[in-house]
Amino acid sequence: MKDWTAIQKRYLRDELPVRLGGLAANLARIKSFSDHPDHRDAVGSLLEESKFFIEWTARDAGLDLQAELVELQVQLARWQYSWSKIWADSVQRTAIVEQASAWSERILKMSGLLR
Repeated sequence: MKDWTAIQKRYLRDELPVRLGGLAANLARIKSFSDHPDHRDAVGSLLEESKFFIEWTARDAGLDLQAELVELQVQLARWQYSWSKIWADSVQRTAIVEQASAWSERILKMSGLLR
């Protein structure tokens, strides 16, 4: 079991753009890890961790960014709720991969780290 308190303390040491970059990286990992059937639990863990990253980040973000993060968090929760069924269906898994990739790019752009 992960020590979420320790992870949170470490995560919150970074400035907002770096935290958003970490969230974007998690979403990119979802894409890259989803290509192998044995990575179901690892991807599920990334979903959970990403939801925490959003929770810890949103409070320091502006209103527009908060709205985007809440939308993403709801999407992650939906995926997590049906994770076993999604993982077993290659079409659904491919759809998740595409959406996670799009979210990763979107969050990375919002972070300002690409400037």
